[in-house]
Amino acid sequence: MPLPIDLILIRHGQSEGNAAKRRSEKGDNSAYALLGGRHTRSFRLSEKGRGQAAQAGKWLKEEFTHGDNVPIFDRYITSEYVRAMETSALLDLPDATWFRNFYLTERDWGDLELCPDDERSEKYGKAMRMRNTEPFFWKPPNGESFAELCLRLDRVLFTLHRECSEMKVVIVCHGEVMRAFRVLIERMSQQKFKQIHNSKKTENRVNNCEILHYSRRNPQTGEISTHTDWMKQSRPANYPFWTTGWKKIYRPKYSNDDLMEIVKMSPSVLE
Repeated sequence: MPLPIDLILIRHGQSEGNAAKRRSEKGDNSAYALLGGRHTRSFRLSEKGRGQAAQAGKWLKEEFTHGDNVPIFDRYITSEYVRAMETSALLDLPDATWFRNFYLTERDWGDLELCPDDERSEKYGKAMRMRNTEPFFWKPPNGESFAELCLRLDRVLFTLHRECSEMKVVIVCHGEVMRAFRVLIERMSQQKFKQIHNSKKTENRVNNCEILHYSRRNPQTGEISTHTDWMKQSRPANYPFWTTGWKKIYRPKYSNDDLMEIVKMSPSVLE
């Protein structure tokens, strides 16, 4: 069975943890002290995050409502982390009935979870440098690699294939989770993932309340494919509003020579 006709992924609004990290980047670590002793699961949205969620919900209703009073989506799914559930509620989607899914929770950052920026550099400098070298397989100390995150999200995709193939589905989740969905749905190579990870381009970030829309419906013709062939990124909580517009997904295939060119990118050191 194919994936849903339309799959809409939404990152939660700015959380207390996000706000603390922004302050830490400017040299103020006081917010981390307030969050100390709490698991990231329990972080609420900041005031800014609540506003972002309301704005995203307004945009979703304008984008997907067609003058009737029926629910906008066929299935509503949220991560079990509090910030995702709070975002889901504040989207204020009409007649929504939400399913909670713990496989959608954010990547586990282990010892780095509530670690201020300066402490990350001092205590975990070697580990952080390896992250930029091999971001797909790199694992935070006592945390979860991106590869492991992708493996657990396969379970979510399996459910979507099995139960939701003819549906329009909305999922509220997290930034790293959305990147992992991209890797899985687009069959993204590790090399491309590394380029995106290390990129400074705005389109390669996942902003709070960013919306990633995958579709099997051709936006030009309306024809429905058996494959998820189209994607669009939108940031309704940003001013000015930003979107990529619809883009065709091209999944890579490799010849023997293509594989060997990739192999040569890793120099041989022992014969």
